[in-house]
Amino acid sequence: MRAVDREIRLRRLTVDEAVCRLDQYLSDAFMAGLSSVRIVHGKGMGKLRRAVHDVLAHHPLVKSYRLGDYGEGDYGVTVVELTRD
Repeated sequence: MRAVDREIRLRRLTVDEAVCRLDQYLSDAFMAGLSSVRIVHGKGMGKLRRAVHDVLAHHPLVKSYRLGDYGEGDYGVTVVELTRD
């Protein structure tokens, strides 16, 4: 089994680059048996965060997601719970 980090950093990527990396990362994290992961998209203008949330809302491996709490990165980070099916 390949080691997969519990966090992916997408800051400074274009939306297209980030979406492509995110999809592969979610598959890798699921295959590695991770139950939750962190996506660092940054705060900025929110364009990347919205694109990430759009992917997560429709991704079959995602059970739920939320913005980071205080101390987790606030709205610059999204915490994702993966399905176990």
